[in-house]
Amino acid sequence: MSTSDRGILDTSTVVLLERIGDPRSLPRKPLITAVTLAELSVGPLVATEPAERATRQLRLQQAEADFDPLPFDAAAARAFARVAASLHRAGRKTGARSYDAMIAAVALANDLPLFTCNPADFEHIDGLDLRSIPHPDQFSGT
Repeated sequence: MSTSDRGILDTSTVVLLERIGDPRSLPRKPLITAVTLAELSVGPLVATEPAERATRQLRLQQAEADFDPLPFDAAAARAFARVAASLHRAGRKTGARSYDAMIAAVALANDLPLFTCNPADFEHIDGLDLRSIPHPDQFSGT
């Protein structure tokens, strides 16, 4: 897979970042969105086990330290309408994947590729430059 200069990492990719084996599958300058930061912020608050809460808090703090997130701004709001329409035409509900739809909208608004370990989360979004990264769990035990 060729590397892009800049690209947005979705939340699942940020969570799995330390376990991604081939850095060439990532953009040279990885970016995140404010939506991903919001999604990561929920993690420690909903974790029921102290160890998991601590892990999620560390992941959030690392993301805050490593990235200056792209905003969900007016351009992203307009792009979100296109994302929602694409998903509607494909028979998918926007609300079920609202974080993903908003992340895709930021990628579209900024004309950037979106890198993900879960490409099915972004299927049927017209115009989205989606880059699939092999999921690290696919290679466990081999």
